[in-house]
Parts: sequence; structure tokens; C-alpha cells
Amino acid sequence: MKPLKCAVVGVGYLGKFHAQKYAALPECDLVAVVDSDPEKAQAVAAQHHTQALTDYRALLGRVDAVSVVVPTRLHFAVARDFLMAGAHVLVEKPITVTVEEADELIQIARQRDLRLMVGHLERFNAALLGLDLSRGKPLFIESHRLAPFNPRANDVSVVLDLMIHDIDIILDMADSEVERIDAKGVKVLTSDTDIANARITFKSGCVANVTASRVSLKVERKMRLFLPHCYVSVDFQNRVLARHYMGEKEMFPGIREILSEESTFENGDALLEEIRHFVACIRGGHEPLVSGQAGRRALATATAITHLLAA
Repeated sequence: MKPLKCAVVGVGYLGKFHAQKYAALPECDLVAVVDSDPEKAQAVAAQHHTQALTDYRALLGRVDAVSVVVPTRLHFAVARDFLMAGAHVLVEKPITVTVEEADELIQIARQRDLRLMVGHLERFNAALLGLDLSRGKPLFIESHRLAPFNPRANDVSVVLDLMIHDIDIILDMADSEVERIDAKGVKVLTSDTDIANARITFKSGCVANVTASRVSLKVERKMRLFLPHCYVSVDFQNRVLARHYMGEKEMFPGIREILSEESTFENGDALLEEIRHFVACIRGGHEPLVSGQAGRRALATATAITHLLAA
């Protein structure tokens, strides 16, 4: 097969890594990178021996696939233009600013039989990929995503910046409609919420307690799952998956023993795997792991939490 003609729109901190991954894949031809800052575009283009542009519209109709890594407020317009021009789109999270915008992108992609994927990178974390939930759904989920302050991402609240990663994963695990959401949050360094906690109750009975902070002194990305007769811990930061379950013997009269097993995964390249998956979905014509619909579902829940915090 001929390599896919690919491009990256927005080559700031994250976008430059998208360009690096496309350039490394033999099934892709990185034909251009785009950024409103010509110096950034030229610097990344020079690294990968490709064209630098400042206006993405010059690429419409010229590429097969594109990564959209611009500020969130621009996701909809840029992704829509490429979909309308017949290109497959990988858009960074959150998919769009509003659910209505997400619905329109999903509809365009469906009508044109194009792949629309959302960059929820944690879905490609090796520890999460090693998790097996085939024997039962979680009854209770607890997640903590803590990070020091980073001015690069302060155009959105901590919910859309950090918490949405765990929201996406939890919605996929629970596989049930949301029945109720309670949320609290506080502003610390910015005019938007910097620390937030949400309690999500699903119609299945599963409950998720989700905490996110971008003013922490440490980095922590952990999720704890309580299943029937089993407790699982996922450490995204260190790629450690631990499982604790009941054995056949008794540790006390009438109380079964608890056995543990732990797996540590190598430091893989989640972004490379994400883009490789995107390309494979284009080649195979199948729905991405994080489809436009999954991105929309995460956005809808994150938006509901944001509204509760603003009330």
C-alpha cells in the first residue's frame, strides 16, 4: 500500500511529538506541519524534512489523515474542515468545546465513512492495556490524577485538562448510563477550577469517585477498582498493575486469605501506539478504540461536572 499522506496542525508542546511519530512510521508520509507561529512550524519541519505552513487550509484535499493539536476552542473548526475535505482526523482531547460541536463532527465522519479518533492517550497506557475485566465489571472506582501547575494548559478547567482522562476510562469500564453526578471544586491559582472531585453514580449501581488537581506538589495518576472478590490498582505513572483477590485457604477462621500479584510494564511509547492504532483503523476501516462517540461521551460528562462546579 502507498503511505498515507499525513499532517499535524499545531506543533506546540504536544503537536511536535505527533509529527515525530508520523515521521517514524513507514506507513505514513508526513507531508507538512502547520502552526500559526512560523518559527515553530519551520523548526519542526526541518527536523523531519517536511513542509512548514502557517495556514492549515492550504492542506485541505491534499492529505489522507491529520492530527489536530490546536487549542481546544479551535478543535471543531479545524477538524470539521478536514473531515469535509475527506481526511481522517485524530483530534486531541477534549474533542470539542461543546457536545453539539462533537455531534456535528461525528455526523460528518459517519456520512463520509471517515475515521474520527480522540486523543485520550491514557487508553494506550501499558498498565491499562494489561487490565482484564472479562470476569466482572467494577462495583466501585476511585481515581486520583494530581499534577503540579502548568501554565500551558490553563485555558480550560482541571476537569477538561486532567479529569477527563479518567472520566473517559471510567465510562468505558462501567459501560452504563450515568444516573447522578455530584461535584465540588475550588479555584487556587487561576480563575477556573484547579482542584475538583466528582462522584458519578451509574444506573448499573457502579459508583466512581474521581479527583483531579493541577496544583499538587507531586505527580500521581492512579485508579483503584473494586470488583466482586477482587481489588485492582492501576498506576498509570509507573505503569504498575496490581491485583488482590481471595484464595482458597483461610487467614482467619471463616475469612479467606488475600493473594496478590503485580505486573510492571516497560516504558512504552503510548503516543506512537495511539497514532499507529489510528493508522490501522484507517487501513482496516474499523472504529478507533477512542471513537468520536467515546470522546463525545467523556465531554458530555465533563461538561456536566463543570456546570455543577460553576453553580
